[in-house]
Amino acid sequence: MKQRASNWQKRIRTATARGGSALPSLTELYRGDHWTRSRRLTAAASDAGYKTQLWVASAGLGLQPVEPETETAPAYAATFSTRHADSVATSAAENAQWWGHLQEGTGRATLQELGQRGPVLMVLSEVYASAMEAELLALGALGGEALLIGGLREVPGVHRVRSDAGLSHALGGTLTSLNVRMAASWLEHSKDGTLTSPATQNAWSEWAAATTKPVKYNREPMSDEDVIVFIKRETATLPGVSRTRLLRALRDDGKACEQSRFANLYKKTMEER
Repeated sequence: MKQRASNWQKRIRTATARGGSALPSLTELYRGDHWTRSRRLTAAASDAGYKTQLWVASAGLGLQPVEPETETAPAYAATFSTRHADSVATSAAENAQWWGHLQEGTGRATLQELGQRGPVLMVLSEVYASAMEAELLALGALGGEALLIGGLREVPGVHRVRSDAGLSHALGGTLTSLNVRMAASWLEHSKDGTLTSPATQNAWSEWAAATTKPVKYNREPMSDEDVIVFIKRETATLPGVSRTRLLRALRDDGKACEQSRFANLYKKTMEER
């Protein structure tokens, strides 16, 4: 993994040198609803009374400042999401190793270093939070203000707000950008210029409890045979992928399988291999 990460960073540096002034800025490099909403977070934070700087957690570049506009990078394809052609690894452990190597080579700061400068608001998916968990733990140990929207699990010293699909009807947009929209809403509920103050937490919690609605899924049932075929195909493609990740991928494809039933079929399939 270390050698792969080193080779990747050499390619990034070479492409950067060749591209020169023609390279896009980081604000231009990324696309999609999630990124568009992320850029607007700085304005929302400013309106709430915070001095802001936007950073991006990149599976190809490490942690990078988006501003000033002079920050540039070559186009690349890399993600921590598994089951993807551009996945940097096949497991959560490998993702974490990759992130560590990136940070050592091309990352411009760690979460802990950002936390030493002031409050930190993070918007992370489960897979990215998992890859960055060591830095999240170090940030939490500082004892400063740190807010995580989304993420994978609770982190001591970091106030976490779990992703809530039930808020999507009120916040609008796609599920891809839900966490960013939740972050903007949190800032709108900021009461006293303190990111995680009791007043702000209470204002957000009351609003979210009154607003969230159960999400109804219309998934297609699968036979045991179809589920087993799915498990065999995916584990052959991505050795080491977790059972939980497989079930989520199946459901993301619009298929239905109860959790305990999937667990039994997964165990049976893996024992037969």
